[in-house]
Amino acid sequence: MSRFAIGVDLGGTKIEAVVMEDGVERARLRVPTPRDDYEATLEAIVALVSQLDQRVGMRASVGLGIPGSIEPTTGFVKNANSVWLIGRPFRTDLERRLARDVVVANDANCFTLSEATDGAGVGSEVVFGVILGTGVGGGLAVGGSSLGRRVHSGANGIAGEWGHNPLPWLSVDEYPGHLCYCGRCGCIETFLSGPALSADHQRHTGETLEAEEIVRRATKNDLDAEATLTRYEHRAARALAAVINLLDPDVIVLGGGLSNVDRLYRNIPQLWAEFVFACDTRAEDTAVPLTRLAVRTALRRARHGDASGVRGAAWLGALQSAR
Repeated sequence: MSRFAIGVDLGGTKIEAVVMEDGVERARLRVPTPRDDYEATLEAIVALVSQLDQRVGMRASVGLGIPGSIEPTTGFVKNANSVWLIGRPFRTDLERRLARDVVVANDANCFTLSEATDGAGVGSEVVFGVILGTGVGGGLAVGGSSLGRRVHSGANGIAGEWGHNPLPWLSVDEYPGHLCYCGRCGCIETFLSGPALSADHQRHTGETLEAEEIVRRATKNDLDAEATLTRYEHRAARALAAVINLLDPDVIVLGGGLSNVDRLYRNIPQLWAEFVFACDTRAEDTAVPLTRLAVRTALRRARHGDASGVRGAAWLGALQSAR
């Protein structure tokens, strides 16, 4: 593995860059994102990388997390919230300016890689990372050792995009779901993002509150806020149960603003057992009652918090250069 690794996290409002030495952060820089300006975005990233190169006195490996993904067949960016990147050869343009390879991945994949490598999922073979924030994203990391750890992006570069699958096991009052920006109806993101939590509370109470205020009021025994969070937890349990049924990960790690809600880690695993395919299917005529087996998947808070995205980008480049 390279001694020094630079990670860059391209966000909607800021670009953050970090240089790590053998997994230890040595320097961090941050600049505003030049919104709607492709060339300025490239130049901002090049400037950050150059400054960090100078800090460590060498050309380090570079990994980059973006709010989208690279189309494998064309090399162009797709599915990006930073829409000025869409349809552009972003990785190729950066590699030409930096005169080195650049490994690019979805920002949720970078988050997941960070937590799987030296965070809440360390030592686990399969880690599913979840972002619960303004949007809902996810990533999948496999391989139990540091050098063997890798992000699984998939044939289409969209592995882990659970937020744009439909919420499973809809109740009557949830059907048919809400319209999503992707053009579909009933996506998990429309139920589990921070804005979705606020919208759900408004629909049931007529009161407009931010997610943080709803959580605060629930801790003060506000019945309406408690009901909103209870609905949220049940929906999250169903959505994550579908992930467990499909991938059976060792650990699910939560990141994003809503990952700071302590009660989620207690309540969601209790609720998802009803939906995970892990029951004891003995014959109905037996005298022994039907029981449900324990779900072994752990639900954990991100160890590195908001820093996981940029740390994961650094790990992305470092692990690639080591292979």
